Amino acid sequence: MIRIARCPKPLAILSHQLVQRCTVSRTAKGKAKLKAGQYPKYELTVEAGRRLAKEYGRVLMRKHGARQMHYALAQLTSSSLGEQEMVSTRNLNHYSEKFFELHRVEIVQTLNSLRKQPGMALSFFSQLKEDGFSHDVCTYAAIVRILCYWGWDRKLDSLLLEIINNCLGFGIMDLFEALEEGLEGEDSNLLVRLSNVMVKLYASVEMFNEAIDILFQPSRRGFVPHIFSCNFLMNRLIHCGKVDTAIAIYEQLKRLGLKPNDYTYGILIKAFCEKGSFDEARNVFREMDEAKVRPNTFAFTTYIEGLCMHGSTDFGYDMLKKWREEKIPVDAFAYGVVIKGFCNEKKLEKAEDVLLKAEEHGVVLDAFLFGALIRGYCECGDTEKALDVHNKMSSKGIKTNCVIVTSLLQSLCKMGFGFEAVNMFKEFRNIGVFLDETCYNVVVDALCKDGKVEEAVELLEEMKSKQLSPDVINYTTLINGYFLQGKPDDALNFFKEMKENGHKPDIVSYSVLAGGLARNGFAQEAINLLNDIEAEGLKCDTVIHNMIIKGLCIAGKVKEAEAFFGSLVEKTLENYAALVDGYCEAGLTKKAFKLFVKLFGQGFLVRKASCSKLLSCLCRDGDNDKALMLFDKMYSFKAEPTKLMFGKLIGAFCQAGNLGKAQWLFDFMIKKGPKPDLVIYTIMLSCYCRMNFLQEALDLFNKMKERGIEPDVITYTVLLNSHSKIKLRSSSSPGETQNVDKSIMDASTFWSEMKCKEVKPDVFCYTVLIDQYCRTNNLQDAIRIFDEMIDTGLEPDNVTYTALISGYCTKGYVEKAVTLFNEMSSRGIQPDARTKSTLEHYGILKARRFMRRKDLCGSSG
Repeated sequence: MIRIARCPKPLAILSHQLVQRCTVSRTAKGKAKLKAGQYPKYELTVEAGRRLAKEYGRVLMRKHGARQMHYALAQLTSSSLGEQEMVSTRNLNHYSEKFFELHRVEIVQTLNSLRKQPGMALSFFSQLKEDGFSHDVCTYAAIVRILCYWGWDRKLDSLLLEIINNCLGFGIMDLFEALEEGLEGEDSNLLVRLSNVMVKLYASVEMFNEAIDILFQPSRRGFVPHIFSCNFLMNRLIHCGKVDTAIAIYEQLKRLGLKPNDYTYGILIKAFCEKGSFDEARNVFREMDEAKVRPNTFAFTTYIEGLCMHGSTDFGYDMLKKWREEKIPVDAFAYGVVIKGFCNEKKLEKAEDVLLKAEEHGVVLDAFLFGALIRGYCECGDTEKALDVHNKMSSKGIKTNCVIVTSLLQSLCKMGFGFEAVNMFKEFRNIGVFLDETCYNVVVDALCKDGKVEEAVELLEEMKSKQLSPDVINYTTLINGYFLQGKPDDALNFFKEMKENGHKPDIVSYSVLAGGLARNGFAQEAINLLNDIEAEGLKCDTVIHNMIIKGLCIAGKVKEAEAFFGSLVEKTLENYAALVDGYCEAGLTKKAFKLFVKLFGQGFLVRKASCSKLLSCLCRDGDNDKALMLFDKMYSFKAEPTKLMFGKLIGAFCQAGNLGKAQWLFDFMIKKGPKPDLVIYTIMLSCYCRMNFLQEALDLFNKMKERGIEPDVITYTVLLNSHSKIKLRSSSSPGETQNVDKSIMDASTFWSEMKCKEVKPDVFCYTVLIDQYCRTNNLQDAIRIFDEMIDTGLEPDNVTYTALISGYCTKGYVEKAVTLFNEMSSRGIQPDARTKSTLEHYGILKARRFMRRKDLCGSSG
């Protein structure tokens, strides 16, 4: 038994107020009132009370006040027999059920009456829900009918998501059954329209089983699904990797008699291309021809994209050219996927040619086309060429975007030009290019690695001021920066701030934290962190273990690293690779190589990055033969060393004067390995010149250009420097260089070629040329080159001044040498030990002191 409280007002007064409100609510302003104390008399039976509640409920529903209706009913049903009474639960449930039924019927009727006013109907439905009324399948069916009729799909999506996500006591199939009752006339397609919305909704949230079930619901009731829904579902399935399911749905729909449209066929072509089934994709084109459906641009482009994705870009480009000749519409996107395909296959010259051809054939070039080529050059490490393409894009008035800028910034950072990346970021920011969180993160990382963490923090604040919310990645980058700078306290504070700002650390964040603690010598804290990670519901993986191992080795705690490694229950090959890296970081190259050989003997090869690190350490320590052995072991595992690794080993052999092995490696690259790049050619040229194989150097230089590799300022500087040595040797030993073609080796030849190719000399290049002219008694040319360098905006350095001062002294121009030395000092350039030795040799310092005394004497006289 439950107790119902008595009515606080006499029933007659309450009844009059109810009737008055019902009457007043129908007037224009609702201002009609009775005088105080004048209350009509009502004989309230139980039936009359129910009628009064029903009328009151009707008014309140119009005013969207369901809560007040509940209250009024409680008042009426509790006061008809006097001041207070006991009502059984059974009777109360009976009244509640009756009242709910009253609600449901009245609400459905009201919604049906508002069918031509969908906005008012939806507002009424929503207000009732806000006021606490629990809608059932009938009221939902009523509002769904209205929204379907008016095609309010977005509102319908929101409403149906409530049924999917909330426990309302009924499901989508119950809704279908409720809607199916009484279908006639214009409502006959209601289920199909609802099916379309539901299929898209389920597919959008990747509930594909439910979407498929809904798709075939109308067919079970004699209706055919709409082709647009089928297309949407098939496309989403392909996007999520469920290609076979998409193809199966197409086959089933055909059996049901559905006629595919051009987009359906295009999606089917996309499915077969994703699988690499190009014969089946071509069959779709034949099927379209039989069905007299003209393929659209999407179908052609999809086929070309599929070929390019599977390494057949040449064939894809051939198809593009063929269709273009047949006047088949091919849009800019098709050219873009071909460019991207050639870039993925490292055929960058072909990619650039496609861009030029696209412009020739009237395709409007945009940031998408240029961006594909720029990213291709960036991924191949040719940042200079990427910047050149970007400049061409800008010259055509095409605006760059944050995606392209991010590629350029990342490429610069990978090449070790973090400072240049930061400056480029600032330039784009200052001209108003929108830069997203990813752009900021690249620069923040570059600043952190350069030790400028405070400047990185300022960028984070700048992001906030631009309404860009820093995420876990941004915070993690800064935390890593503080650890790299040796500020673990600041890193921990930033980690705490990240959590306080509502960013939950992920496994990467914890990996950086563990690695940073280990790197800064907090071995036990790093290991204890593993328990905290598991308490957060995250799984400690190999990455975090490796971060701790390497971090401890970097901190010099090799024994602790070995102990932690030994404590791991399951040791993966990645863990062993981390220990190899750790030994290298700790300078224990022999120990690292010993572990590498041990693993190799057991049939394992550590990852390529670890091999590269070990190779660098072996070359640094002069163990070139062991480095070559590492190469052999990699090839025995069919793991080809990278171009960078080849360059390091060739450089190491050249440095050691072992031109034979350097040449063997270079020839191996030409025949079987990755093709040598400009850096490797320049290393070989330098080695030839240093060992006096000057004709071989010239031959290699010419072959390099024949193979399409253009020399840069460093390459030309190497040749200019070698020319200087030829001149000196020919003057002292005329027969020594008689086999060298002096016309080719003339410095003016290289200098003119540089100007022709617009290769800008740097300070070092100018200095080499100035020194050469001074050593060959060509002082006027040396002075001319010195002045030219200053005119281009380059600042001469210590070595440049010393070379020209030596030239003056050789010619006996001591006063000019002193003047130049004073100029050097006024620029704040201090002579180093070598410069002082040169100055003392020629008596410049003594002459300078003498001239100072002379000036002082003259001024005092």
